[in-house]
Amino acid sequence: IIELDRGVLRSYPGNFAAYEQRKDEELAAEDTARRRFDKFWQQEEAWIRKGVEARRTRNEGRMRRLDQLRIERATRRDRLGNIRFALNAGERSGELVAEFDRVSKRFAARPLIEDLSMRIMRGDRIGLIGPNGAGKSTLIRLILGELAPDAGTVRLGTRLSIAYFDQLRAQLDPTATLAEAISPGSDWVQLGSERKHIASYLGEFLFPAQRAKSPISMLSGGERNRLLLARLFAQPANLVILDEPTNDLDIESLELLEERLQDYKGTLLLVSHDRRFLDNVVTQTLAAEGNGVWREYAGGYSDYLQQRPPMPVGRANEAGKTPARRGSRDRSAGETPAKTRTRLSYKEERELAALPEEIESLEREQTELTARMSEPDYHRLEGERLRGDRKRLAELEELLLEKFARWESLEEQRARST
Repeated sequence: IIELDRGVLRSYPGNFAAYEQRKDEELAAEDTARRRFDKFWQQEEAWIRKGVEARRTRNEGRMRRLDQLRIERATRRDRLGNIRFALNAGERSGELVAEFDRVSKRFAARPLIEDLSMRIMRGDRIGLIGPNGAGKSTLIRLILGELAPDAGTVRLGTRLSIAYFDQLRAQLDPTATLAEAISPGSDWVQLGSERKHIASYLGEFLFPAQRAKSPISMLSGGERNRLLLARLFAQPANLVILDEPTNDLDIESLELLEERLQDYKGTLLLVSHDRRFLDNVVTQTLAAEGNGVWREYAGGYSDYLQQRPPMPVGRANEAGKTPARRGSRDRSAGETPAKTRTRLSYKEERELAALPEEIESLEREQTELTARMSEPDYHRLEGERLRGDRKRLAELEELLLEKFARWESLEEQRARST
């Protein structure tokens, strides 16, 4: 079997069934490597933003490594391409999208929504925030008509077409194929006036054509999110409801989703714990403040933090804060904590001195292994060898994360003692 994939021509021995099995293994390994790379890159970017003494001699190597990570990421994006999709708002909805009139909803006598009155108007971009279990998904299900209020009324506007991104991803049947999830019974997707083949459409969400017939059960969490986005945006919608869309979403997909939502002309309801995502996308915030109370604020999450009233001490637990353990000593806001030891011990000094050489050795092994795995004929090796290399590469990445974290911790501790 000869395959042309992303500009690279490869030969696979055996029949088509053997090719499919080997290709599935390669794609799974590629996805695992991508997710680990992104995790490592994000940690390094967070490190440099914290401004830890990066100019110290021992940290110059880490700075060079981050520069290389940025180059590798840019190169990978050029090689893989980018997701290409647009949010089509379709026909305009009525001016009023939804109205809550003194709505209440409880579960097991616990108030999630209490006497809520509000209006959602066409073009509103609302972020729903609050701790887990505060009732964000319940509020959405009331709008969707999946739940009935215990008291009050929910009235929907006219000419609504709704796209809903489910937090639990329950809309995807794991036994169905990718193509069936997008366009059941057809090989074509109708995008407004444009008609696209299902393989081409999936390709815009970075799914190779040969995976169109693969079952959804084979997808990673990030891939399932991309598939759900592909399914949602295959049809025009003037009301988009996204319940935790950033969970498991890879960086490229997240960045593009943010851009497309900024350009979207319809009405948006967004549940997310990603503060930056909320700040960049929404213009209003609806916050759960405990005991079923919801309050509206102008702006995104940062604006909400500035506008919200001080929280009474007795409400701390309702807002998701963990109470102090029984018997622990409380400290007032103005009390200075007891001074703790920050000077490095002799053992810690030795450990810190040895870390650069240990990291360099691990990086060297990682570079050699990555280069070997990138060779054109690498996939011809025995499956046991491939699995062993993937396992070792994962171990190296975890070890490097641990070593860098320990190095940073010891450097900060030493800096505090001087």
